[in-house]
Order: sequence, then C-alpha cells, then structure tokens
Amino acid sequence: MSASVAVGLIGAGWIGRFHGESVALRIPGTRLVAVADPAPGAAASLIERVSPDARAYTDALELIADPTVEAVLISTPASTHTDLVVAAAEAGKHVFCEKPMALTLEDADRAIGACAANNVALQVGFNRRFAADFTAAHDVITAGEIGTPQLLRSLTRDPGITADVASRVKPWTIFNETLIHDFDALLWLNPGARVVEVFAQADALIHPQYKEQGYLDTSMVQLRFDNGALASAEANFQATYGYDVRGEVFGSGGMVSAGEVTRTAMRHYSSPGVLADTPRVNIELFHDAYVAQLAHFADCIRSGSAPSADGLDARNALEIALAAKESVETGLPVSLLSVPQ
Repeated sequence: MSASVAVGLIGAGWIGRFHGESVALRIPGTRLVAVADPAPGAAASLIERVSPDARAYTDALELIADPTVEAVLISTPASTHTDLVVAAAEAGKHVFCEKPMALTLEDADRAIGACAANNVALQVGFNRRFAADFTAAHDVITAGEIGTPQLLRSLTRDPGITADVASRVKPWTIFNETLIHDFDALLWLNPGARVVEVFAQADALIHPQYKEQGYLDTSMVQLRFDNGALASAEANFQATYGYDVRGEVFGSGGMVSAGEVTRTAMRHYSSPGVLADTPRVNIELFHDAYVAQLAHFADCIRSGSAPSADGLDARNALEIALAAKESVETGLPVSLLSVPQ
C-alpha cells in the first residue's frame, strides 16, 4: 500500500460531499480516487470540483471492486450501511462508515465479524470524539481529575426541520441517527462503564401531523450505568437559535463540560441587547472534527493500529438506541443486563 491512502466514497449527498472534499483537499496523505452515487451526475459533479482524475460510478459494488481503491468511505442511507460494510470488508477494503453502522444488533455483529475476518480497519463516524473540547473533556476524565463520574448529560438540538423534510424522516431516526451520537458520547465519557437500564420518552412536538407515520422530533432518555452513574440524553430537531451540541460530566471530584452554543466568544452589545453569532449546520459546528476523524482513519490504515471509534462502539450505542425505542413503545424502563455482550 502506498503512503497515500486511496479512498473510494460511496454516497455523494450532503455529508458525503463534505467527506469527499476532505479526502481530496483537506487531509494530507489521502486521495479521492472514486465516487459512487446512484443519482445521475452526483458522483461526476463532486469529482469535477475536487478530484478530476477520480472515477465515477452509479453502482457501489463496482466501486468496491475497483482494484485501486484501498479504503471505502460509506455515507449512504442508514439502511444500506451493513451490507456495504460487509461487501467492502470481503473485498479487502478498509471501511469508514457513517453512523449508524447497523440498525439491528445482528447486523452490527455481521459487520464487525466481516471486518475482523478480513483483517481490515473499521471506523464509525462518531465525530464528537474528535472535537477538541470533547477530546479534552475525555482526557480530563480518564486522568481521574473529576473523580468517579456520577451524573452525565449529552444533548443534540438541530437548528430546524421543515414540514417537507419531516414528512420523509424514517421512524426512530431520533434514536438511530441523532441520539446515537449522544449515546456514544456518554459511553465514551464514562470509560469502562456499561449501560444497564434505559428509559425513554419521545414525541412529535414540532410537526405533530406526522407522528402517526412514526416521526418523532423531541426526546429525553435516561440511562443507568453499572458503575452507579446516571445520565440523560436529549434531542430536539428545532433549536431556532442555532445548532446546539453539548456534554457535561459531574464527578465525585469535580465537573467537566464540552460544547459551545456560540460560534466565537464575540458579543455584540447594542440597543436591542447582547447578540452572539451561532453555527447553523453540522459541517460548520464540527468542521474540524469531521476532518480529524478521517485523518485518524487514514493514520490507522498506514500504521496498522485500531481506530478509536470502532464497530463495537457502534454496537454499544445501537444497543441503547434499540432499548430507547422499546421503552417508548412500552412506556417502561428496559433492562440491558440480559443482552449478550
């Protein structure tokens, strides 16, 4: 393998385009050599802008079979992830997969097993782990500087959702694709601990007209860990003030927090009051983290080391998401003590 990692991108939608740009333009030692997307012209349009020598495909399996592709970056709809991970692994390609890696525990195990059997790296897109403030918070916790974690909190408030978009949101997206970030963050910020009980509530408060088809846009989830810590994870799809992602861990010897609502520390003081600018999209709030996670992936391929956000991490977060779904359906807490590990 060359020192420069040859990456094939599957999925040229919103986040896929950003990842493709990062591979081609932002990360030293990576090359975007192929893009696949079934939408006519989508792959070619991205290639023309950032990597004119790359090859365009409409079939993901053709990209995976391309002998020049060393690693595959998957940013397709969630329901396609597992099969693409398995196909890439069986072709001997290293895999970076956007979350969620799978929608069932059986599929999660299938993806993990395929990558292990074929000795390829598997990294999942939990970008908060690569945000400077969340990384610093994690380092403080693992150094024992706040003692034993006792109360944890993680939140995701998206900057808005139109009725048209809401009508197309898949059931349980709030757990499988939004709060799954928070579930991973809470596990990561309480190192070595396992969630043993989940209680969740959720509703459609922004666009209630779509609730009957399974749409949910507001949720609160309570978690109990086996080390005694309690945690909450909350999500809402319409923070009118901007994109808001934060975390906090209170411990026996102190507290640490991460995440900032405002874009900078600048405040504008004038007759209407005090104003602060806020980020409005994910690739703005987590720009550097998105780039850093792919740089980490490339470094792992070159060095042979294991990615720090792997398939097991994805499975653990999914386990919580599935329990949250069950809790909403039953109205009861769900025990994870009997779930195989």
